Amino acid sequence: MPDEFDLKSFLADLPHLPGVYRHLDADGEVLYVGKARDLKRRVSSYFQKTASSPRIAHMVARVARVEVTITRSEAEALLLENNLIKRLKPRYNILFRDDKSYPYLMFSAHAFPRIAYYRGATSRKGRFFGPYPNSWAVRETIQILQRVFRLRTCEDSVFTNRSRPCLLHQIGRCSAPCVERISAEEYQADVDRAIRFLDGHADDVLKDIEARMFAASDRLDFEQAALLRDQMGALSKVLQQQSMEQIGNDDVDIIGVVTMGGRSCVNLAMVRGGRHLGDKAFFPSHAEGDSPADVLAAFVAQHYIDSKMPPVLVCSHKLPDDELLALLADQTGTKARLITRPQGMRKTWLEQVLKNAELALNRSLSESSAREARTLALAETLGLDTDAASLQALRIECFDISHTAGEATQASCVVYQNHDMQPSLYRRYNIAGITPGDDYAAMRQVLSRRFTRVADGEAPLPDVVLIDGGKGQVEVARQVFVELGLDTGVLVGVAKGEGRKVGLETLIFADERDPLSLGVESPALMLVAQIRDEAHRFAITGMRARRAKARTVSRLEEIEGVGARRRQRLLARFGGFAGVVEASIDDLRSVEGISDELAERIYHALR
Repeated sequence: MPDEFDLKSFLADLPHLPGVYRHLDADGEVLYVGKARDLKRRVSSYFQKTASSPRIAHMVARVARVEVTITRSEAEALLLENNLIKRLKPRYNILFRDDKSYPYLMFSAHAFPRIAYYRGATSRKGRFFGPYPNSWAVRETIQILQRVFRLRTCEDSVFTNRSRPCLLHQIGRCSAPCVERISAEEYQADVDRAIRFLDGHADDVLKDIEARMFAASDRLDFEQAALLRDQMGALSKVLQQQSMEQIGNDDVDIIGVVTMGGRSCVNLAMVRGGRHLGDKAFFPSHAEGDSPADVLAAFVAQHYIDSKMPPVLVCSHKLPDDELLALLADQTGTKARLITRPQGMRKTWLEQVLKNAELALNRSLSESSAREARTLALAETLGLDTDAASLQALRIECFDISHTAGEATQASCVVYQNHDMQPSLYRRYNIAGITPGDDYAAMRQVLSRRFTRVADGEAPLPDVVLIDGGKGQVEVARQVFVELGLDTGVLVGVAKGEGRKVGLETLIFADERDPLSLGVESPALMLVAQIRDEAHRFAITGMRARRAKARTVSRLEEIEGVGARRRQRLLARFGGFAGVVEASIDDLRSVEGISDELAERIYHALR
């Protein structure tokens, strides 16, 4: 401990109150964040002779200072703890990927509600079902609702401008409310049945459809009876497919934890309204040596602090803190019952969740080993440190330039670290003020913008900087690094081989090392090619989006009489530029502010 921090005095002054504590090292980096019902008792426990685990012992040995924040309650401490963990990502906390954007199924708040795939806050108007574990589960549910209840999925701009039914109506997937083939009352009744189906009352819905079918038959409305017969058949087929998945009508989350090879996997399966929606595997960081129960507790705390918690949790292990669910209930308003010895179908699902967790962990370990082997091969090829810690921290940044005949030039930077690509660290740079098509000038600009911060001491220099290009691009990069006073030894160019085939690339260096041709079997070159291809993909998708936006605005702006307000009305009415292009003259003149003459001018200008 540094002299300025008196641990004994600090511990003696700690209050017996709830709060959050942070362990910091000598550089001020937060090593660990925790919550406590009693700060004095909890923080003091870290500095006893026997640590609770080797990982904690290793952390305590590095602690130079402790900071605490007193809260009004332990529930408030739980919220603050998780916010700090997500923001600071301390190296000794068990960390799960912060996936805030779980998908939902949305019923919009319209006279004729639309069903749609949705991500985001659920505070807006409408009815939301979920969250779902993945996008596939949402889209499968939408297909069921289309097939059985024939609800619309089209955008509002399309819905309000239809003059005849679309293809979905023709194939029996939509009742065409856009052209009044169904009344608002009848459509809303179908919406209500769909909601009851999602709420787990499928049998009641089936009986309702059957009763309506017989009633239609009795009044000799055979067309309606046939329609209801088909609807009942579609729903019966869905229920038959799901008959093995029923767990009553409850909302249940099933969580299994498996540890193997020093790593852990948490598999979460979601059941809503008795329907199994699928599962999703999570792989925590910094969980080496922690028990499955501790990993489970970290997952439950981090996952449910800002996600809806169902009334029943079926878990593979007991929570070490019996009050965790009560704290979450205080914070979220949802009380959950924990079941660790389920019976019947719930037991079957827990067994399946654990099996899937084991398979996912095996697959991850295998992939992880392969990635680590490729990182090692590249480090050896480039003469870098090859100890485990250095390989884990090895940071590679790759730069690429993309444009179409000089238009919408954009540079990309992708990052490889921790033996994997790191999409959250990717960056795009819009290139301006250069001669169109001058890739050298574009590379000079992006490298100057990125590495000026490094030269100013605001960011560390990556271990490897890959340049997608040959000798010319590498020379530009070398000049930039020399001007900034940076080590040119980190620069590596990737020159394409004959026919641009992967495996025939040559590595070119900026520090007078001889070029290297590693061959198609080289794991080091395979890693370089993967990173280079990801940089190219990231650059070209950004360039296309920028070009499309530029063309959309410029083509409308070029039309005499179409100013900012009229352009905005056109894009809003037709759902974007593509909709404006497809619109007829009659459609265009229906927009406020668009005269007959201007409608014809727009129509012909976009052809």
